Amino acid sequence: MSTLGKLHVAVLMGGWAAEREVSLMSGNGVADALESRGHRVTRIDMGRDVAARIAEAKPDVVFNALHGVPGEDGTVQGMLDLMGVPYTHSGLATSVIAIDKELTKQALVPHGIPMPGGRIVDCETLYQGDPLARPYVLKPVNEGSSVGVAIVTDESDYGNPIARDAKGPWQDFERLLAEPFIRGRELTTAVIDRAGGPEALTVTELVVASGFYDYENKYTDGKTEHICPAQIPDRIAELCREYAVRAHTVLGCKGTSRTDFRWDDEQGEDGLFVLETNTQPGMTPLSLVPEQAKHCGMDYATLVEAIVAAALEGRAA
Repeated sequence: MSTLGKLHVAVLMGGWAAEREVSLMSGNGVADALESRGHRVTRIDMGRDVAARIAEAKPDVVFNALHGVPGEDGTVQGMLDLMGVPYTHSGLATSVIAIDKELTKQALVPHGIPMPGGRIVDCETLYQGDPLARPYVLKPVNEGSSVGVAIVTDESDYGNPIARDAKGPWQDFERLLAEPFIRGRELTTAVIDRAGGPEALTVTELVVASGFYDYENKYTDGKTEHICPAQIPDRIAELCREYAVRAHTVLGCKGTSRTDFRWDDEQGEDGLFVLETNTQPGMTPLSLVPEQAKHCGMDYATLVEAIVAAALEGRAA
């Protein structure tokens, strides 16, 4: 039985970003869950006519299940603000900052959140020489789900310097963020908004069969083992939860977020770094937020309703 009352929810999914298929899985899962709780649902695969379709549907709230650009970067958020339609997850300003890895560093590091050093590089310069000592990581400034990430090592087949015809993100993006590679373990912590404020759920360790936690390993069943909760020292788990809530708060996230970490276990507390905060984490069967919520006693449909409730909070008046 829903505690929200019967709502008409438009679930916005799909679109044309690199993460389209993941968004469709998230959106259909959300729509099924809302229907199971008695809500009326309109499923919208986002096209260029999205504003007209939302206006025609006249929903009480939009569940934003889009991933990547333009659903996660402030574009859709600004459109919905102009339309006066409440929507889930973070607002315009937060979305603009959080999807941009350089802006995220500028926002979080002054608040005591450790992040890897790094700098923005013009891809043309990569063909002359390395921007950092190897090993280092190259990633797009404003993509999610590890789209277009490359780890450059002495053993990689990219060449030294990187060759123009080597397959990598430099072929698809003009500018990339270069960061030192942090050896160690991949950790992540979800945060959801509760009545008393944002609450970190738990910490999951992600162990990939081969390579690193890239797009394929994230969304292919069997490619990555989720250890939930992570078998790590209590102090490291405590810091993950603390940093995740702090990032959620500083960035102004709403509904839910997920903060990803690298932990060099040989360095103890000094080896823990925040990589990024995802303002619209996936809601697929392989996604981490539903998995952590389940561990904490919250089933999928209850999680979905909690995200919707956060979107409507303060609007009843």
